[in-house]
Amino acid sequence: MPEPASSKKLSQQEVIRLERDLAKFANMMDSVVRIPFTKQGVGADAALSTIPVAGDIAGFVLTCYAIYKAKQIGVPQAKLNGVMKLAVMDAVVGFIPVAGTIFDVFIRPSRKALDVVHTHIREEYQIQSDTHVVHPFLHENLERKQQQSAFWRNPVVAWIWIHIPDILGLLFLAIFAFAIWMGGSLLLQWLQVQGIV
Repeated sequence: MPEPASSKKLSQQEVIRLERDLAKFANMMDSVVRIPFTKQGVGADAALSTIPVAGDIAGFVLTCYAIYKAKQIGVPQAKLNGVMKLAVMDAVVGFIPVAGTIFDVFIRPSRKALDVVHTHIREEYQIQSDTHVVHPFLHENLERKQQQSAFWRNPVVAWIWIHIPDILGLLFLAIFAFAIWMGGSLLLQWLQVQGIV
């Protein structure tokens, strides 16, 4: 008896490409700007939720697209039910001004769909690496570079390339913290000279 089309086994390359496409979408929706070396961030979903009603509906439709991409990879509906519930809750709470936007920053249903997909492919395809979902745009670019030059296949060079946003983010945070510390020190000195403290 032939297998149903939906259960057709994909190649590892196809799975990585599809998951990377989903990761690009999830990053755009949930973590365009993020804390370095974490998945926590803010994306288009939170921005859309600031537009009353229409933004929440658009966010829900876009999350449904993430679920569609997950089904393309072969994730069973049972594993995606939790993501669908989150998407509905996200849309409903999104109608509440301010609270809905804050909820969007932390709930991130598209990122949840990506997590479900990643767990599924680890089980089904034995793909242990997650570099293709960490920074998917950079990974796609790195893959092209690796086809042209052995330099880019060096694991250290590849790791640095993939983590450029995290490294720059840490550098920015360090400079920002230093600037606040310097500003606070100068303000304290000025207040002491004025005899206020």
